[in-house]
Amino acid sequence: MKVAGARRPVPAKSPFARSHAAQSQRAAAQKTLVGSNIFGWGQYAQRDKQKLDVEQVMSALRDAGYDYLEGFMDVARPEENAKFAGQLKAKGLQPVSLYTGARVHEAAKAGETVAKILAAAKVCQQAGFQVVSCNADHPAGREKTDQELKTQAAALSELGAGLNALGLKLGMHQHLPEMANHAREFHYNFDHTKPGVVGLCYDVHWVWKGGVMPMDALKQYGDRVVTWHLRQSRDGVWWEDLDTGDVDYDAVAKYAKAHRLPRRFTVELAFEGSTKITRSVVENHRRSREFVRRVFEGTGS
Repeated sequence: MKVAGARRPVPAKSPFARSHAAQSQRAAAQKTLVGSNIFGWGQYAQRDKQKLDVEQVMSALRDAGYDYLEGFMDVARPEENAKFAGQLKAKGLQPVSLYTGARVHEAAKAGETVAKILAAAKVCQQAGFQVVSCNADHPAGREKTDQELKTQAAALSELGAGLNALGLKLGMHQHLPEMANHAREFHYNFDHTKPGVVGLCYDVHWVWKGGVMPMDALKQYGDRVVTWHLRQSRDGVWWEDLDTGDVDYDAVAKYAKAHRLPRRFTVELAFEGSTKITRSVVENHRRSREFVRRVFEGTGS
């Protein structure tokens, strides 16, 4: 998701209107929303040789105290995003964010890619979504050239501006390819775009795994954060729930609170070959919700 003769409305461009709008945006940004990304649920279903039932996932998240499920943006069928929002609302959840890839480093395809995402985003905005989390696609087996990064930065700026015009935020996500060569692409994306246009979907663990300390990234790009992805590891191996481990989430949470960063926290319990799974996916998400409540919200057991 007017009466004639009433007091004169404030002009849309007045300082008061701008101030009121800014205050409303800040207030909305400070409301804590906790969700889960669909990816890990799909991994568990595949491991158990079951078909992923999205509505069952939504029910489990609602019962565990989550606010939203982050799914994949359907760029080819924009109406499916509205259907997904309807499913969320029917289960007592909210449409908050969607995740998408984007092939924007190739000059011949970047413009078309941006146009398709923006066309789908119109439907997403009308359905109540707030953020598009985007991970730029990569060529196989190599880093992007300087020219490809330049093309990508221009496309991301166009995408971010288009989403802003719709009332949405762009949050750039990252995996390991962006962190190669001293996080060359990760830094380039932000060094060549504007903070208010290209934001950060801060996947804390991928940044840590890529060799950038989470607090250093926050100090450098904290003003870019529009949403978060949260995962943990121990001795470099993904842990089955969100708990203590390699990433010092206490420090991250304190920084986020002190600097009043947006509070859309998406738990992503992906696992890898060495991950020890000892509990059900539902129980691991319940425990992770308690961790977020305790560490990021300062309450809970």
